[in-house]
Amino acid sequence: MSIPTINYNTTFGELLRMKPEVGKILKEKFNLGCVGCGGAEHETLIQGARAHGLDVDEFIKELKEVL
Repeated sequence: MSIPTINYNTTFGELLRMKPEVGKILKEKFNLGCVGCGGAEHETLIQGARAHGLDVDEFIKELKEVL
């Protein structure tokens, strides 16, 4: 079994399929309502982080820690 990896170009939809429980972390820690959002399927992590005023590198680092 391979360990899922993410990068700047991973979409939120891909991330949620890799590990569905990360949706709770996105909501509680980052105030992102990705679960149920139509844009989640196509929006990349870098796009979402920038759009919501998050530090992109820190955001990716913290997500990798939960994967």
